Amino acid sequence: MAYRKLGVDNKHRRSMLATLTKQVIENESITTTETRAKEVRKFVDKMITYGKKGDLVSRRKALAFLHNDTKVVDKVFHDLATRYANRNGGYTQILKLSERRGDGALMVILKLVDEAKPE
Repeated sequence: MAYRKLGVDNKHRRSMLATLTKQVIENESITTTETRAKEVRKFVDKMITYGKKGDLVSRRKALAFLHNDTKVVDKVFHDLATRYANRNGGYTQILKLSERRGDGALMVILKLVDEAKPE
C-alpha cells in the first residue's frame, strides 16, 4: 500500500493522522493542507465503515486507532453510522482554498458530506 510520509517519522505520522481523524469526526470539518487531507480521508472513511458494521471487533479497531477516545467512537457508531447507512463510501469531501502564505502549501477544507447520495 502506498502512502504519503508527510515529512515525519512513523510514530509521529500515525499519531498525527489519528488526531486529525478525531478532529474531523468531532467537528465534522477541518482546515489543513491538501496532502494531509487526502491521507486523513482514508482513515475517516474507514472509521465510518467500522461504525456501520457495528460489531465488537470493529469497535475495538476504532478505539485502538483513535487512542481510546470513547466519545469520538460513540459518535461514529451511533450518529455517523445511522447518517450514512444508505451510502456506500465517499463520506468526506475536499474543498480547495488558497495557498498558505508562509510556504505556499495548498490549504483545503476536509468535511463530512451532509446530504445523502442521490439515487
